[in-house]
Amino acid sequence: MFDLMPIAYRNVNQLWAYILTETLKRLGLTCAIICPGSRSTPLAIAFAQQVPEIEAISILDERSAAFFALGQAKATGRPVVVVCTSGTAGANFYSAVIEAKESRVPLLLLTTDRPPELRDCHSGQTVDQLRLYGNYPNWQTELALPSADLGMLAYLRQTVIHSWERTQTPTKGPVHLNIPFRDPLAPVPDGTDLSYLQSQFHPEDFFAGIANPCPMPHAQYPMPKEWKECDRGIIIAGVAQPSQPEEYCRAIARLSQTLKWPVLAEGLSPVRNYAELNPYLISTYDLILRNQQLVKQLASGMVIQVGEMPTSKELRTWIDATQPQRWVIDPSDQNLDPLHGRTTHLRISVEDIKAEEINLSLSSDYLQQWCDAETKVRLVVDQTMGKIDEMIESKAAWLISQILSPGTPLFIANSMPVRDVEYFWKPNNLGVRSHFNRGANGIDGTLSTALGIAHRQQSSVMLTGDLALLHDTNGFLIRNKFVGHLTIVLINNNGSGIFEMLPIAKFEPPFEEFFGTPQDIDFAQLCVTYNVQHELITSWQQLQQRLNPLPATGIRVLELQTNRKADAKWRQDNLRKFATD
Repeated sequence: MFDLMPIAYRNVNQLWAYILTETLKRLGLTCAIICPGSRSTPLAIAFAQQVPEIEAISILDERSAAFFALGQAKATGRPVVVVCTSGTAGANFYSAVIEAKESRVPLLLLTTDRPPELRDCHSGQTVDQLRLYGNYPNWQTELALPSADLGMLAYLRQTVIHSWERTQTPTKGPVHLNIPFRDPLAPVPDGTDLSYLQSQFHPEDFFAGIANPCPMPHAQYPMPKEWKECDRGIIIAGVAQPSQPEEYCRAIARLSQTLKWPVLAEGLSPVRNYAELNPYLISTYDLILRNQQLVKQLASGMVIQVGEMPTSKELRTWIDATQPQRWVIDPSDQNLDPLHGRTTHLRISVEDIKAEEINLSLSSDYLQQWCDAETKVRLVVDQTMGKIDEMIESKAAWLISQILSPGTPLFIANSMPVRDVEYFWKPNNLGVRSHFNRGANGIDGTLSTALGIAHRQQSSVMLTGDLALLHDTNGFLIRNKFVGHLTIVLINNNGSGIFEMLPIAKFEPPFEEFFGTPQDIDFAQLCVTYNVQHELITSWQQLQQRLNPLPATGIRVLELQTNRKADAKWRQDNLRKFATD
């Protein structure tokens, strides 16, 4: 029997939208972000009909919506759908599409469009939406115009299944479907007789066998003999957001203990948050490598880089200067060597490397040098930070690494916060789930991404500067749809701290106006506008009390007011000193 919901056969557009959303539901879609507009009406109605199996969230600003979806996809590991109307609406997804591609996050973008006869004739709200995102999508196509033909409905179903698969294989990323609709867009009769479908269309047959694609089982990869023969090797645990962080950290620890090589772990690697798993963890490598004597002593013959290269300029400069043989372990098809060295890419996960017997009697002077340097520099950092009472930017990252509840999701904004995390994030066993947009490293969508990560998850924290937050204040419009809690730790230095660290800072004018870019915003007033809680933090003890325990619901801003020039001078004075002894 004809089993479609009554609204699905009001007209051809609605039937088409029903097939599309029903297919996605059966594939495992649980969240769709809907931006308001007219051309997308059939899809908006169809997704609304799929509630509660698919959560449909209406978000006004398309850029914010796409970054919120990005955050949700990061937190859940599953594709999220974003829908918009025709015209420039889809263009606002672009920066999130780039980030999804570069940081390998599964997004399915559904941009609705005018039919072909209304293009190139100055019909309103019409732009060229074909290949709108250039080469960034994993896959992209334009759907045929809606048709009630059974063969065309099967074409739609299979195209949607393929789109879903391409968000996840062979590498996760964005997929773009451009979807034209003719009028009428509302669920009113369009003159098509759909009654004949009643005898032909059997939903359970039509949708039978739809399933989320299973990941391919990985074979165990034997450890290359070159690794075992090298006694001056290092492992770099780079920027990573693995779905199973503990397994990931165990795999790196096995490799490290088998080879007796130190693990230089980026602040954005889960390795620093599962420290007890890894006895040879080096967290202060950026500071150690500022000591020229140590740089010479610690020259390495071989480097295994797991995932993306860390942010540290000191590390990159050192590797570039010493030119060790390098191996990059990562399952993606991308080139992950920005230094263009003597590099072999192993297209596997670190978990796929065959575990070998750990030789407990084997000792390494080279490993001991690294571990001794780490112990000394870590002690100096911790003692220095512990004595600081005034509000300085760098201490926030150090303190947060020690005080969050286990497993807290944390979003770290770009520019200075991400660097302070690399310099000062203290190894811990809290299993903090760090997230970040380090694909393209932009400040766009910071707040919206953090809200997407926190939505329906454990109470979460975001560490951000003032400019990154201000660039995305439209994210606060999500507050009424947001389920859960986000605390925003706002480092307000009234401008851009990152530029204070660059040579241009010495040129005034034009530095302050064009690079420092102070906005002079009263964040307490801004929070009142959006009905978001605000508190000015004046002591580190107060910050600690506010971050553990976290509230269960709502959004709040904890503002730390700091001095941009003084903080830049503090870093310049201290970063080299930590490893001088």
